[in-house]
Amino acid sequence: MIEVREAVKKDYPRVLELITELAVFEKEPDAVEVTMEELERNGLGAEAIFICFVGLYDGKIEGISLCYPRFSTWKGKTIHLEDLIVTEKMRGKGLGKALYDKVLKYAQDQKVRRVEWVVLDWNKNAVEFYESTGATIAKDWYLAQMDQKSLDNYINR
Repeated sequence: MIEVREAVKKDYPRVLELITELAVFEKEPDAVEVTMEELERNGLGAEAIFICFVGLYDGKIEGISLCYPRFSTWKGKTIHLEDLIVTEKMRGKGLGKALYDKVLKYAQDQKVRRVEWVVLDWNKNAVEFYESTGATIAKDWYLAQMDQKSLDNYINR
């Protein structure tokens, strides 16, 4: 049986495990720097800057979706879906769709004008899934990022 609910403090060790599992899947096994303390501090309580939903299958957390509010100069309030993660053994059982649906319902309840996320071009299953739900995959935009080292180098130049 599938259940999706908002994460609570006791869920965060499993949330961090799933984040690490995603990094391995995305061929970036050493990329996870976030700590348990950061997740709890930023995801719980009145000052939370993100919301995390956990997806349970037969009572065990097998997936998460993590999102947060953004502001677009064109659209106003939006939601960014940072990650949607489902364990490899649970893919294709409906858990990912349940987590996705939860984020979209949350966004609708927040009265946002857009939900956005990024997906790797080689993750064909994800691309096809998102397109099948009516999402547009923008192929004419580049993702720009600056890591901490680059930021420090630029500011301290």
